[in-house]
Amino acid sequence: MEDDCKPLLSSEQTAESQSYGGSTDSLDVKVKRPFHVEPRNIVDHDPQERVSAEAAILNSRVHYYGRLTASSDRLLSPPNHVIPHPEEIYVYSPLGTAFKVTGSDHSSKNPSIVTIFAIWNTMMGTSILSIPWGIKQAGFTLGILILIFIGLLMLYCCYIVLKSPKAIPYVDTSHWEFPDVCRYYFGAFGQWSSLVFSMVSLIGAMVVYWVLMSNFLYNTGQFIYNYAHNVNASDSEFGTNGSERVICPYPNTGPGGNSTMASLFINSSSSGNETSDFTSFEHWWSKTNTIPLYLIVLLLPLLCFRSASFFARFTFLGTISVIYLIALVTIKSVRLGFHLEFHWFETSGFYVPEFRVCFPQLTGVLTLAFFIHNCIITLMKSNKNQENNVRDLSVAYLLVGLTYLYVGVLIFASFPSPPLFKDCIEPNFLDNYPSSDVMVFVARTFLLFQMITVYPLLGYLVRVQVMGQIFGKHYPSFFHILALNILIVGSGVLMAKFYPNIGSIIRFSGATCGLALVFVFPALVHMISLKRQGALRWPSAVFHSLLILLGLANMVAQFFT
Repeated sequence: MEDDCKPLLSSEQTAESQSYGGSTDSLDVKVKRPFHVEPRNIVDHDPQERVSAEAAILNSRVHYYGRLTASSDRLLSPPNHVIPHPEEIYVYSPLGTAFKVTGSDHSSKNPSIVTIFAIWNTMMGTSILSIPWGIKQAGFTLGILILIFIGLLMLYCCYIVLKSPKAIPYVDTSHWEFPDVCRYYFGAFGQWSSLVFSMVSLIGAMVVYWVLMSNFLYNTGQFIYNYAHNVNASDSEFGTNGSERVICPYPNTGPGGNSTMASLFINSSSSGNETSDFTSFEHWWSKTNTIPLYLIVLLLPLLCFRSASFFARFTFLGTISVIYLIALVTIKSVRLGFHLEFHWFETSGFYVPEFRVCFPQLTGVLTLAFFIHNCIITLMKSNKNQENNVRDLSVAYLLVGLTYLYVGVLIFASFPSPPLFKDCIEPNFLDNYPSSDVMVFVARTFLLFQMITVYPLLGYLVRVQVMGQIFGKHYPSFFHILALNILIVGSGVLMAKFYPNIGSIIRFSGATCGLALVFVFPALVHMISLKRQGALRWPSAVFHSLLILLGLANMVAQFFT
């Protein structure tokens, strides 16, 4: 019976077919010689399509060819012209069923340059707005060093995640994501814990989006109202004078700050009624009291859509917004010039020291800023040249790191000190520009529209993962989806009202999800894989154990800074 155990498919595989892990979804028809069933021989087109008696007879013939091709004589292989097209291929099962091979469309694969910028665009989220604040919290010199170090560390952990499915022997992992790898090594605990921490990152991002959308909508409405009513609000803001105005929203936080804000100056032609109208506008157009509630009317219905494919068409707005932000930062920095003094350990006048003890706040922000580990495997599957995955991932991380460095360094260096002090840099650096600034108004409008389109996509990802795990369906019912969306929106409204500090929200959510999905699980998976191969050595064990301790320290430090 030994011959009956021989495969029906050719045992010879090219390097290309091996790279696909033997999946039928990426079947190389010229090498594996799958069983072909004519469409007329398919009895019923259901998920397990029954084959006719004629197809069964043809299977016996192919079984005979399979035995011949298992020999060393390649001339006995069926010629290529008898192999059907990929869309006509079925794989026959001894149970009398035929499974259609979808085939991989190699023409749809992306070249390396497209893959690199897809990763760059995915990572370029709201964290870029908090990088200058994080550098200020760590100190200019220490902040730059930490940004480079965390970027390299996150790249290495992402490399582990990318390689983890291929290190599992005898299992088809071509459709696996990292939670599947965690389930393989750690069972149900690994699957559910990876889901929980993935939800932390997604819901944390949605909360940050709600706070920022409230901010951008408030400033956009403020700009339109002031322009329409000829209101000059500049005297109510502590900041610089001139065309490139920079403000300090909380001037009492640093040396020489004045906590008493000047009263609002309205154009002398304004009447008492206009003053009353402005007071009423301020009452109904409040950044923390009313705007977060107004957004519910717009966004809660969008979250309940069954499909988010419509919103996916607007993802290009993220690239446009980042490019515009880079241009805005460049123009502002050129006009303001650099304002730097180096004081290494103590605050001096208007400047912060180069090394500060609250540097973990920056590490928390950067953990989320460089976080792409939960979707990197999917992104890399579309790369045309799979052998270049590591190189393309490294180039993408390099571009992301350079972008963060560029924005963070220029905003910090050009912040006008004096008359302002560096501690005035806000968690959202756009808050350091008045609502009357036209260029910043355009940036806020771009970002607001982009976030309105991306927010339902994030909600869709949360819904798919949560409902899929609990109910086995992505859309169990409208009321299930509504209840989940109310919880998500409620958390965003509460944070926008009582704690609208995106820097702290980002660093806590980044440190939490990074603890599991960046440091603990990748390091443990790598060490277990090496141990099973008999290749684990003590330097590797020590290094990856230190990674776990570093992730834990990053998480704990957020509560003490």
